[in-house]
Amino acid sequence: MIRFENDYSEGAHEKILKRIVETNEEQTAGYGTDEHCEKARNDIRKACNANDADVHFLVGGTQTNTTVISSILRPHQGVVSATTGHIAGLETGAIESTGHKVLTVPSEDGKVQAGQVKEIYDAHMSLGTPEHRVQPGMVYISHPTEMGTTYSRSELEELKRVCQECDLPLFLDGARLGYGLVSEGTDLTLEDIARLCDVFYIGGTKIGALFGEAVVITNERLQKDFRYLIKQRGGLLAKGRLLGIQFETLFEDGLYLRISKHAVDMALIIREAFVEGGFSLRYDSKTNQQFPILPNEVLTELGKHYSFSIWEKINDTQSVVRICTSYATKKEHVEAFIQDIKKCQLTAVH
Repeated sequence: MIRFENDYSEGAHEKILKRIVETNEEQTAGYGTDEHCEKARNDIRKACNANDADVHFLVGGTQTNTTVISSILRPHQGVVSATTGHIAGLETGAIESTGHKVLTVPSEDGKVQAGQVKEIYDAHMSLGTPEHRVQPGMVYISHPTEMGTTYSRSELEELKRVCQECDLPLFLDGARLGYGLVSEGTDLTLEDIARLCDVFYIGGTKIGALFGEAVVITNERLQKDFRYLIKQRGGLLAKGRLLGIQFETLFEDGLYLRISKHAVDMALIIREAFVEGGFSLRYDSKTNQQFPILPNEVLTELGKHYSFSIWEKINDTQSVVRICTSYATKKEHVEAFIQDIKKCQLTAVH
C-alpha cells in the first residue's frame, strides 16, 4: 500500500536522523537551554530577519496552538477563526478546554478575510451591552489553509492592518508553512510573515522532522513568561535538544525549503494527472495537498493500492479526497499512481 493520506507517514529526513545519532552521547542542559536549540533559534531569527524574535520549540501542532492562543487571550475573550480552521474542528475542543471560545467566520477556501475580522469586531463592539458576549481577542489563520490555499502578501498586509486597528494579535499556524512558502505563484516570504504576524510557528512534524514546531513571537508584548506557559501546558520537553537538533538541521543549507519543494512538485504532478483525466478539483491548491472529486468506482479502484483521506461527500456517487505528499514521497510511487489514475479515467469513460 502506497500512502498519500498525510505528510507525516514517514519518520524523518535522513540528515536529521544522522545528526541525532552523532550527538546522542553529548551531555547538554535540558529544557531547550542547550547549544543546539540556541543555534536553531539564531538560524530561524536570521531566516526571518527578526533579530529580536523569541523562538520556542514545542512537540506538536495542537499543543502549540493551545499554548499560544491561551497565552494571549484574557478570560472573557475568544479567537477568530475560519469555520474550516484546524482549531475549529480538528483539535477535539482543545481551545475550548482552556475556557476560550472559537469565534468562527464562514470560509469556502479556508482563508479569513480582513473584512470579516472588521465585521465581527465591529458587530461585537456596537452591542448595547457587549460584556454579555465573548469578546474577539485575537485572530487565527493558517498558511497554507486546511484546503491547501495560501495567502498573498497583500491579503496578509490587509489582515495585519485591520488587526492593528482592532488591537487583535494575529497568529499564523504554520504546521505546513514550508509548503506554502514554495507554492506555485506565491509572493509571501518568511520575512513577510515575521513582519506581519505577532506570532507564528514553523512546522517540523509535517515537513521532515520526527516531531516539533518552532514558535516565533515577534510582538514583544506577547513574549513575557511564555516559557512558564509552555511548562504549564506540558510542552517543555526535558530533552529539548532533540527539537533543537532537528530545526538546526532543517535550517542548514536551505533544507527546509528544499524538501518542501520536493513535496509540492510531486503533488503538482499528481494534480496535473487528475486535471488531464477530466476530474475536477474541489480547491485550487498549489501546495502538497490536492483535492480531486472522484466517482465512487474510481475511489474503490484506487483504494486497492493507495491510501488517501475521504475529505467530503459531494453526493451519492462522488466524494472529495485529499491526496497528500511529503518530503519523502518517491517519484516512482507518483508515476505508478498517475498510471492508475489514467486507467481509472478510461474505465470511467467506458
